[in-house]
Amino acid sequence: MEFECSTLSLWREALSSYSSRIQSLNKPNLVSLDDFYRNELPSLLHQRNPSPFITTSELSDLMRWKLTRGKWRPRLLDFVSALDEAVVKSASQKAFQALPDISKAISELTVLKGVGPATASAVLAAYAPDVAPFMSDEAMVAALGNSKDYTLKQYLLFANKLQEKAKELTAEGESFTPSDVERALWSGAVGAKLLSSESDPDLKTDKSKNPNKRRRKR
Repeated sequence: MEFECSTLSLWREALSSYSSRIQSLNKPNLVSLDDFYRNELPSLLHQRNPSPFITTSELSDLMRWKLTRGKWRPRLLDFVSALDEAVVKSASQKAFQALPDISKAISELTVLKGVGPATASAVLAAYAPDVAPFMSDEAMVAALGNSKDYTLKQYLLFANKLQEKAKELTAEGESFTPSDVERALWSGAVGAKLLSSESDPDLKTDKSKNPNKRRRKR
């Protein structure tokens, strides 16, 4: 899925294929985790208005979703699962109250150990998909050309591009949120990988991976 594409039908097709792409990955619990993240969690958060917050358990499940849909990093899950309930509640309340200032909202969440800008964006996207899209690898590559720089500055650039694309697609007569754009980009990228693996089962997609490289929290 090319980010510059302006053909509404292609975006609609990519977005509608999201659930089948989730299933096609055949990852343990991903279907149920995705249902939790996209349906159950947003409902729980909005039920807590006017002072919404996320619990440590919910944040752990969100992290499981993020790592299962993307790249598994168990240390991040360990960090998040060990967070104090009161600290998570306080940080997330401040973050949600800061919206639509996503810079401040992200900063409020990244004080939590194991929570970087990408995980923070997933928390915000669950509550405000029309404001803050999830910072996924696939959408980062599509929108910005790389997925290496997981900083607040990079997220703000990313979010702005997806907000603008959502406005462009909505102007075409369809209702698209920045989070819809992210899911469509993810779906398109996963679909392309599946086609590549089917045509060449020996294709190695991680040639550039350096196992010794230290990674920052995301």
